[in-house]
Amino acid sequence: MNNQRTGWMLLFPALLLLFLVFLYPIARAFALSLFTENLGTQLQPVFSGFANYQRMLGDGRFWQSMSNTAIFTLISVSLELVLGLAIALVLNQSFFGRGIVRTIAIIPWALPTSIMGLAWAWIFNDRFGVANDILQRLGLIDTGINWLGEPRLAMMTLIIADVWKTTPFISIILLAGLQSISQDLYEAHKIDGANAWQSFSQITLPLLMPQIMIALLFRFAQAFGIFDLVQVMTGGGPAGSTETVSIYIYSTVMRYLDFGYGAALVVATFMSLIITVAVVAWLFNRSKTPVG
Repeated sequence: MNNQRTGWMLLFPALLLLFLVFLYPIARAFALSLFTENLGTQLQPVFSGFANYQRMLGDGRFWQSMSNTAIFTLISVSLELVLGLAIALVLNQSFFGRGIVRTIAIIPWALPTSIMGLAWAWIFNDRFGVANDILQRLGLIDTGINWLGEPRLAMMTLIIADVWKTTPFISIILLAGLQSISQDLYEAHKIDGANAWQSFSQITLPLLMPQIMIALLFRFAQAFGIFDLVQVMTGGGPAGSTETVSIYIYSTVMRYLDFGYGAALVVATFMSLIITVAVVAWLFNRSKTPVG
């Protein structure tokens, strides 16, 4: 009993911090979402129940932003996982200057996202950007491409910038997992006649799955709530083709001052994210459970 009481006392500061920065804001947002603003008459918000959520169901702009967010998240996180695993495998090898290379590899992730977003916006500038200049010098294009002015190209540039920025995060997590795998397993597997691919698929991947899932869950949550990179590079344009949920919420609250509906958007986005993460975690745990 004393040990249990001591454990709860040690956990209390962390639980209190979790409540203050996580549970209370969401509860406050849900309470605010039950009210509707009356900006035209300058009256206090009135209780409207779930009217904001009913409005959300018919809001085409919200569903478009959800679609944009899902596309951005799935493509960027998938590319980051593949590239991050490849980089981690390289950095796990022994070679001269490995420490320096590891330090350089993490620099993109350490740089501020807003500043790098501005840099990428200049790289893909249609008149003065480096991307068009290189392609023209190679003879691949005759005139500059309007990367940030075309809907599909604008989304592609965002994905490229995000992959460059956050792939080191995944590679560092996977590198830590690779270093925890004993080399004796590979040597024993090699003695049994296994080749490099068999060792990778039968030893590396299964033992690396916990780190892969941690990296995926972290990156999924971050990519789903992306704001600064999109705001700096495209602002959600052109024509809303890169408008994510976070950008839409920001516009609803800060531009239109519709706090009740903005709070409903926050709650809906949060619940969607929590449900998705919970389903992925459940599927992962189920895959590890032996059958029979």
